[in-house]
Amino acid sequence: MRNRPRDVIRERLEDTGRHLVFRMEKFLSALGTIASAGPLLGLLGTVVGMIQMFLGILDHGLGDVNQLAGGIGKALVCTATGMIIAVPALIFHRFFRSRIAGYVIEMEQEATALLDALDSARTATPQAATAPATAGRAAAAHAAPATPVRS
Repeated sequence: MRNRPRDVIRERLEDTGRHLVFRMEKFLSALGTIASAGPLLGLLGTVVGMIQMFLGILDHGLGDVNQLAGGIGKALVCTATGMIIAVPALIFHRFFRSRIAGYVIEMEQEATALLDALDSARTATPQAATAPATAGRAAAAHAAPATPVRS
């Protein structure tokens, strides 16, 4: 990977990041669906309970308070159950969605840091290889010239 172009390395990092994000978000949509459907199912139960209450009125008249209370009770229980399921699901959905977004930001920062480190290592390697040769030439140039021997 070190000797490949920056674009190839970046593409690989992005591809890996996409796979990781997919794995982290795998069950997040199901949690969001539960959070969205909970109140709707509670409403459905409320409507069914109210229909039963009105059918009880139709069959027994307004004189039977127990029949009215039973239908209203079913409606309220269904509403409460829908909310008890939906509210925690929504809280956890938003919590995990926010946490995954934070992980994505961290992964992007680390990927950028990795690419920068690879670039700096790539540019430092040729300089380090030529530095001793250059230093040797500079030392030879500054050395005192040999004095010719006269006879």
